[in-house]
This record gives sequence, structure tokens and C-alpha cells, in this order.
Amino acid sequence: QVQLVESGGGLVQAGGSLRLSCAVSGRAFSRYAMGWFRQAPGKEREFVAAINWRASSTRYADSVKGRFTISRDKAKNTVYLQMNSLKAEDTAVYYCAADREVYYDPRGSAYEYDYWGQGTQVTVSS
Repeated sequence: QVQLVESGGGLVQAGGSLRLSCAVSGRAFSRYAMGWFRQAPGKEREFVAAINWRASSTRYADSVKGRFTISRDKAKNTVYLQMNSLKAEDTAVYYCAADREVYYDPRGSAYEYDYWGQGTQVTVSS
């Protein structure tokens, strides 16, 4: 059973930074692509960022390019999302997810991901 546990969410002022973490149980972490998604109230879940299993390819939503950085630490079975220059529109519940399929470029659709965390709230005040 694969478990994903997010942490690091909170309340921050616009222009500030947060780093989200997602700890993944199980030895298969190194073979999974990992993604971050978010869902704001009344909106559909949307893609934020993803990283392939080797950390050699990343992908970002246009809305976060240049502000967010995804990374992973194989030794810690953890994936991170560094969020800088936060805006009020970044307010959402953020979820990490794992994709068992192996592709060089990580995928960006929620339905393609197999395992999900419970989410962590990020609130950006303007």
C-alpha cells in the first residue's frame, strides 16, 4: 500500500513563500513520477507541477512557471514544491500524487495518477 502525506501548508501574505512536502511510503517511490495538483473552492482540480522518476524532466502549469519549483529527494522518499511570489489566486488545497507509469516527460492529467495524498491547505492573503 502506497501512502502519501503532505505537509507545509498554511497562511501566507501575497508575495511570500511556502515549501510543501510530500512523504511517500514504500520502496517504489524512486520509480514513480510525482505531481502536485490543487483545488480551489468551487473549481475543478488542476495540475500544478510534475517531475519524472529520475528528476531529469519537470513540467509546470503556465500559471506557476517561474514561481514554483518541484524537486524530489530519493533518500528521503519525499517530493517538494517550493512556492515563491505567492498570489491570492494560489489559494487552494494542494495534493501530491504518484504515477506508476514510466515516461520521460511527467504527465499532467489527474486521472493518470494512481495514488493521492489527503491534501494540505494553502491560503494566500492579499
